[in-house]
Amino acid sequence: MKCVVRSGLVLAIALVLCNLSACVATCRDMPDERDRVAAAAPEIFIPQRADPFIHRTPAGRYYFIATAPEFDRIEMRAANSLAELKSADATTVWRKHNSGAMGANIWAPELHYFNNTWYIYFAAGDAEQPWLIRMYVLANESADPLTGEWQELGRVKTARDSFALDATSFEHNGQRYLVWAQKDPEEKLNSALYIAKLISPTQLGEVEVEISRPQLDWEIQGYKVNEGAAVIVRNGKIFISYSASATDHRYAMGLLWADADSDLLAASSWHKLPEPVFASNETLQRYGPGHNSFTLADDGHSDIMVYHARDYLALQGTPLTDPNRHTYIRRLNWSSEGFPDFGQNKSDAQ
Repeated sequence: MKCVVRSGLVLAIALVLCNLSACVATCRDMPDERDRVAAAAPEIFIPQRADPFIHRTPAGRYYFIATAPEFDRIEMRAANSLAELKSADATTVWRKHNSGAMGANIWAPELHYFNNTWYIYFAAGDAEQPWLIRMYVLANESADPLTGEWQELGRVKTARDSFALDATSFEHNGQRYLVWAQKDPEEKLNSALYIAKLISPTQLGEVEVEISRPQLDWEIQGYKVNEGAAVIVRNGKIFISYSASATDHRYAMGLLWADADSDLLAASSWHKLPEPVFASNETLQRYGPGHNSFTLADDGHSDIMVYHARDYLALQGTPLTDPNRHTYIRRLNWSSEGFPDFGQNKSDAQ
């Protein structure tokens, strides 16, 4: 009798061990949660470059420019395809001054081409007063902006002398405009968005119109901010994406639009969606996405959104000292109503 019990016990233990072995083998073959998250994480296009801007020429040449984490220079990369741009070498085309204006906090450069000239719009502080942020312009008449000499055209002067940054330019119906972010000294907000005609590369028209201010709950997280405007014209409308709130995981993107045949200098022409169109998504390891730009894919037709984000939640220091705002790109789709679909819950690969 004891022998039977002992034999039965041995058989039971053997069966348990066999089942455990099979479970271990099966579990080893199954992806765990870390594998699923890693698979969902967006692929970094260019590491440690914030406020990214990609200019594509009619011939299909790409130029990449962005904020360097040291805030001390303006770099540029060039390639004949987006894939090649990812690994292109960076060339420094300008460095901050050792003293005075344009001596600190070199932020958000953008590359534009008009009047047969290349222009870089960027923000900079004073070497002795780093937070005296204003907008400045460089110009280069060479065929290739990576060659020739970049000349300093000076500051873009606005009607109010206050914190100003993130200038972007676009042309519509033969008129060139500037859109930028600026603090209104009489209001308790960090920055609102303005638009004006661009009379010369550094001179604005007399009419400067506020088209958006941070008022919605998602726009005032940490700071009351509207900044980082990017323009795309499609389907009979002028669309302006912009960024809002503090530049940590609460940073997010909103959308403005105006009819293409409306008066762009009338505040009433501009409309705002009440909710963000692109924001943090923990499942996709995307935190604080924003300050985007738009370009075209290699086919010259498909729209591409360029943006920065971090791939982790907890900052390594402060939003400004943490260098890991990386550049990402994704296809921009369009809804049946003709509005941009930023794909909040989709990966960059979709």
